[in-house]
Amino acid sequence: MSDQSILVINSGSSSIKFAVIRLNSHETIVSGIAERLGSDDARIVIDPPKKGTDKPEKVIVHAPGCSYEQAMDKVLAELSIMDLHPKRLLGIGHRVVHGGESFRSSVIIDDLVEDKIEACAKLAPLHNPANLQGIRFMRKLYPHLQQVAVFDTAFHQTLPPKAFLYAIPYSLYQEQAIRRYGFHGTSHRFVAEQAAKLLNKPLEECFLISAHLGNGCSATAIAQGQSVDTTMGLTPLEGLVMGTRSGDVDPGLLIHLATSCGYTIDELNRLLNKESGLQGLSGLSNDMRALQEAAASGHELAQLAIEIFCYRLAKAIGGLAVALPRIDALIFTGGIGENSALVRTKVLDQLKILGFTLNETANGENGRNTEGRISGESGPTALVVPTNEELMIALDTANLILKERDIERG
Repeated sequence: MSDQSILVINSGSSSIKFAVIRLNSHETIVSGIAERLGSDDARIVIDPPKKGTDKPEKVIVHAPGCSYEQAMDKVLAELSIMDLHPKRLLGIGHRVVHGGESFRSSVIIDDLVEDKIEACAKLAPLHNPANLQGIRFMRKLYPHLQQVAVFDTAFHQTLPPKAFLYAIPYSLYQEQAIRRYGFHGTSHRFVAEQAAKLLNKPLEECFLISAHLGNGCSATAIAQGQSVDTTMGLTPLEGLVMGTRSGDVDPGLLIHLATSCGYTIDELNRLLNKESGLQGLSGLSNDMRALQEAAASGHELAQLAIEIFCYRLAKAIGGLAVALPRIDALIFTGGIGENSALVRTKVLDQLKILGFTLNETANGENGRNTEGRISGESGPTALVVPTNEELMIALDTANLILKERDIERG
């Protein structure tokens, strides 16, 4: 692998996450976020490179009213000061949320790829336009630097029709591409590869269930390295209980709220995406850490929110198990999956029917930046595997660029 670095960019509607990753060591040299863009309290927060064994303080640049372009200019200026200007990089990798059925893997970006990403915007109106804005800005600024799109949905393009089709008129799939796409694919792909290494088995021989648990949550059944079913669907709203998203609800609920309670489409969208999940159930917070503290102090709705979150997750894992001939490992990842021993305990306790047991000592020791088995000696393996989507994006970007250069050299 090259000793150069990759700049990874994740452009959101009001934020830009970025990281510079050195390819030979897989080290994140610098990372950060430009957040609250367009507001009076917009700012850029950067974790700068380490100096020896010392970790320097974060660099915080306040930028009231900063636009996307202005924020990106400031980010690049800060990276230049750190001698990490994109002109010195091998390439740039962009996270793109929705690739529809057009993209089954990561691709080097050209004008046609841009057009196809734009065509998928109707499937992810909050995400793809922002992703595309970052792509176009960086391509215009650095036209001779190769750039790669890495899609959240691409990993799930191996789902069979029985898993990706909804039981609605087939013509809606044919004419409007309405189907289940799945998300968090980059994370699920990364932790599946890491889990295979921990199991000391080739990925092609592994049957896994991956639970990515953060503010957004999804679980995926992975057979021999390929996604065969997942909990998210046409949008990232389907499936598990999440931080502020409802996950699965009775579709009739939406009709009832609209016809009997007067909810508009915008109000339903806000209710299900911003006011539900852990936040809505607890009335307190979408942060599992805050809920666990409150629950320990006797907050009944915080306790209830955690119980529902864990029950629904265990129920989904049980459902995904039918897509596999066996379970070699259940993987917990993401902020909650990696850090909450309580959630892991509750979920495994509800999966006794699948034979899972818990090693309480190992479960208590495994947290962020730690990986390993948390299950008991009997039954299927349960693992904590820290995710690293930025590294996966960087590796895809480097591999595609270096492969194309090899082809050009003949």
